[in-house]
Amino acid sequence: MAFLKDRVNRMKRYLLSIILLVAMVSSADAIRIKDLAAFEGVRENQLVGYGIVVGLNNIGDSDQARVHLTSVATMLERMGVTVNQNLIKLKNVAAVMVTATLPPFSKQGNRLDVLVSSMGDAKSIAGGTLIMTPLMGADRQVYAVAQGSILTNSFAFGGQGATAQKNHPTAGRIPGGALVERELPNTLAGKSQLKLNLNAADFTTASRIAAAINARFGAGTAATGDPGSVGIRIPDAYASRMVDFVSGVELLDVRPDVVARVVLNERTGTIVMGEQVRISTVAVSHGNLSLVIKETPKVSQPAPFSRTGETVTVPRTDLKVEEEVRRLTVMSEGATIGEVIRALNTLGVTPRDLIGIMQSIKAAGALQAELTII
Repeated sequence: MAFLKDRVNRMKRYLLSIILLVAMVSSADAIRIKDLAAFEGVRENQLVGYGIVVGLNNIGDSDQARVHLTSVATMLERMGVTVNQNLIKLKNVAAVMVTATLPPFSKQGNRLDVLVSSMGDAKSIAGGTLIMTPLMGADRQVYAVAQGSILTNSFAFGGQGATAQKNHPTAGRIPGGALVERELPNTLAGKSQLKLNLNAADFTTASRIAAAINARFGAGTAATGDPGSVGIRIPDAYASRMVDFVSGVELLDVRPDVVARVVLNERTGTIVMGEQVRISTVAVSHGNLSLVIKETPKVSQPAPFSRTGETVTVPRTDLKVEEEVRRLTVMSEGATIGEVIRALNTLGVTPRDLIGIMQSIKAAGALQAELTII
């Protein structure tokens, strides 16, 4: 009895492992809706501002770029210091543009990373300090204020004969250098319907997203009007729990459908092919023809002490033609991407050769995928 009980337990564990393996395989291609789409109105906003960087060691803007001089004079006047702009000579100041990204639902007091970029002819802004700079949105309202020491992870040194530079010393970052001063309105508050916009419009993916939402929250909750968006009606049970409903929608798993596409980069020789790429029956043969021409002129001279004859140059040309011998490879209909690579490797092709082969297969009508050349 103990032996049979032990066998039954081992059989249960075996069946359970098979079920878990099948579940893992079946959901391997599933992706969260959060990674496939975003709710309308929930997006980042760009901020920009103009400021000045001080504390540069004689590497700031020159006197020819007078924008920073005007900015310094205006800043000092606001602090109660009156100066003559024409008498200001500064080498430690640079005019900069400051940019940042305001995430959705940011609250007052949250910190943002900012990017600082030189506008003038400053050699470097490494080690400088950004003076308080208002950051405005597209509506010209101030949403954050930036200030702090700049990190560039670069340097630039040199003299009259040589220079040394690493990365870009005229641009840097201030981690957490901006404070949010104005909050964006909550675009989801009080709504009875939501709109989910797909990152990449696709009929099949939009239909699968709507089906997954309806299966989870009930029929009629989601409907597709076009391949780029899915309309969602908020159930009555979630009328006062918007965050829970949105979270439940975003965590649903959906298997997206993508267009079969082959991307070729002729500059770098990079080739990227999706798993959906298929090739019809086609025969491929690839070989290179090389022609080598070598000129080795020969000098002909008369005999020593000869009073007749002259030295002449006789041309001599060596011509060599080489053609690589390649086999003819047949790719069967419906070949997968792995089979295509293995078949082409038998020809000994390089990535750059493969670009030409893929273009020829597409021209022959045997490539069942989009061909994108960048």
